[in-house]
Amino acid sequence: MIFKSYYQWATLVLAATAAAQTTTSCNPLKKTCPADTGLNKYRLNTDFTSGSLGRWNTTAGTVTSTDLGAKFTISEQGDAPTIESEFYIFFGHVDVKMRAANGTGIISTWILESDDLDEIDWEQISTYDTEIQTNYFGKGNTTSYDRGTTVTVSTPGETFHTYSIDWTSERIEWLLDGEVVRTLEYADAVDGTNYPQTPMRIRIGIWAGGDPDNSAGTISWAGGETDYTESPFPMYVESVDIINYNPASAYKYTDKTGDYTSIKATNATTSTNLSSSNSSSIRASSKTSASARASSSLIASSSASASAAASSISFVSAAPGSYYTSIFTMAVGFLVAGLVQF
Repeated sequence: MIFKSYYQWATLVLAATAAAQTTTSCNPLKKTCPADTGLNKYRLNTDFTSGSLGRWNTTAGTVTSTDLGAKFTISEQGDAPTIESEFYIFFGHVDVKMRAANGTGIISTWILESDDLDEIDWEQISTYDTEIQTNYFGKGNTTSYDRGTTVTVSTPGETFHTYSIDWTSERIEWLLDGEVVRTLEYADAVDGTNYPQTPMRIRIGIWAGGDPDNSAGTISWAGGETDYTESPFPMYVESVDIINYNPASAYKYTDKTGDYTSIKATNATTSTNLSSSNSSSIRASSKTSASARASSSLIASSSASASAAASSISFVSAAPGSYYTSIFTMAVGFLVAGLVQF
């Protein structure tokens, strides 16, 4: 993959603050907030070609089901169809298989975002066609816009690609079609103070950064002014595959630090610790399915790394034994077939 420094975008993005951060209804760093609803299972897959949105809520516009998956369409000024998960995850791996929208100034995006505005982003700016941005924010800190990178991707408006995030207490990896294209270590985010580390929801949608009512900086960042006479601009999401490294029914902030060690998981799936480093080996080629990638990686993690990381996070839990039995069988099959590449 070819990286470009995000500094070439920095001047434009400084003027486009609306493009970088959203809002929160209750910031737990400022007041006591209700516990976040957790994903109380280790894994959840949504196949949007099945005709159902499953455990996703439409928060803006209209999202329709098609044979290609969930369809997000901008047809006129003001459209910004968006869905978000009805639950939070607390460290995990997410694969989103999608085809970005074409159209000048149209932004196709999926992000992880928490109540205290920790954020991890994938954003496709269609005008640039072969580039997609990665970015992150910690605690809503927008004092600088030099944290992003751009990654080369082939024909994102015509081809489905899998855009993934693997997120632990130690590091974040962005993956494109199974290949790691960027890694952020905890210590590299202002010694962890700017590191995304609190329970997050998953949000997917498109919006017109090039809308003529936006600021000049936002329009320039988005690649130019959107011409709605060329609409519709559709984006398709075929599937989302989620692994929640700390499955629980709820996550509660126990103080106002926003540190991952302060998060209490209630009604966890089991009381056994699941190493955050279990996620570090999630790798595969674009030839393998999202489920095969995630399953095979768990087999690669050693019991030694699991016990070593147990002390790094207080509120974690593991998948049931039947899950590991099934994924072991899957992984052996893929290994024998020579399809899994770590």
